[in-house]
Amino acid sequence: RSEKDPYTLMRMIEVNILNTLKTIEQSKQCGVKKYFCVSTDKAANPVNMMGGSKRIMEMFLMRESQHIDISTARFANVAFSDGSLLHGFNQRLEKKQPIVAPSDVKRYFVVPQESGELCLLSSLLGENRDIFFPKLSEELHLITFAEIAEKFLHRKGFEPYLCENEDEARKLIKELPQKGKWPCLFTPSNTTGEKDFEEFFTPNEIIDLDRFQNLGIIKNGLADNSNKLDYFLDTIFEMRKRGKWAKEEIVELFHEIIPGFGHEEKGKYLDSKM
Repeated sequence: RSEKDPYTLMRMIEVNILNTLKTIEQSKQCGVKKYFCVSTDKAANPVNMMGGSKRIMEMFLMRESQHIDISTARFANVAFSDGSLLHGFNQRLEKKQPIVAPSDVKRYFVVPQESGELCLLSSLLGENRDIFFPKLSEELHLITFAEIAEKFLHRKGFEPYLCENEDEARKLIKELPQKGKWPCLFTPSNTTGEKDFEEFFTPNEIIDLDRFQNLGIIKNGLADNSNKLDYFLDTIFEMRKRGKWAKEEIVELFHEIIPGFGHEEKGKYLDSKM
């Protein structure tokens, strides 16, 4: 999910877009009647390359839905899933490292069982081109990473101790845990691709909030963007054929394909944070 260099970006495109198209083609060849795959809340008004790649994937799904029934789901963050920031909290406790999180970024979270149920319901009950999403209240369910970190530490028997900087946090990790406290560094986000809050749909999308009590559905029609999608594939394959490409090329291509793509390069990434 990292976008720090052009090669991880190309891998992201391969996994989220090219491999999806491969499995759709395999499904059609084998006579499969229904295809499902996972999208993300980051595909709604995307501001990072992960969300952008999933949005382009959705565009391809809609085109392929002319040949096979397709449904998908936009997820919230799966709490403590491998590679997530919350998963990192557990690892930091095990390694006796300070807890670090953005203080101003809010996210929706679901547990693994809820994510599995969302996939199953979309697979079984989703109509062609439906995108399912959980009905979550902004007032009740949006929570900052800092709030989750504090609740997590309380659950583990520690009192969060707020530090002013990285040096203080590194110093105090050697002495505070023995006193029942854990050093934390919560700072405003300054990395590329971070939204202040997540959303599941945009004002331009047609939403059905009546069919299910706890799920919403984005209803999609066919879009006239086939030439644009062919151009995307041709450009990506040309980059891969020459064996060398720049991150800026891929970002520019995403801007050409996704209307209103909100990517803002800040030159800082989560990989480089403490």
